[in-house]
Amino acid sequence: MKNKGKGEMMKEKTDYRTQWLHVRLSPEEYQKLLKAQNQSTCRKLSDYARHMLFQKPIRTTFRNQSLDDLTAEMIVLNKELNAIGNNLNQSVKKLHTISQLVEFRAWIAAYEVEKTALSGTIEEIKKYMQKVEQRWLQS
Repeated sequence: MKNKGKGEMMKEKTDYRTQWLHVRLSPEEYQKLLKAQNQSTCRKLSDYARHMLFQKPIRTTFRNQSLDDLTAEMIVLNKELNAIGNNLNQSVKKLHTISQLVEFRAWIAAYEVEKTALSGTIEEIKKYMQKVEQRWLQS
């Protein structure tokens, strides 16, 4: 077996598409095509069109709206939790550097605010999870 250099390996992997195919569609046809592509796993319209032209199998996706809503809400809540956690960590670091009682009291007040925010966010997560659970149980 012959060893190949990087240049030779790159040549084997490339599959350049150099030929263009121009197709004219009505606005309705184009929207229909976009809708079909969006319901598939093809990320690009050109990829979807090649699959259609060469009669390759196209995987379609089934979107679960409640799961999509849950994911979106969890992303927002995760960002909030991360921000609160960062603030809490900064507060603890500050605690280690405090040398006067006045600074300590200020830190305690800031800590209570962060603690309240964290508790509120956790309650939001619990409520949202309960809503999602109820939706799943009803289906």
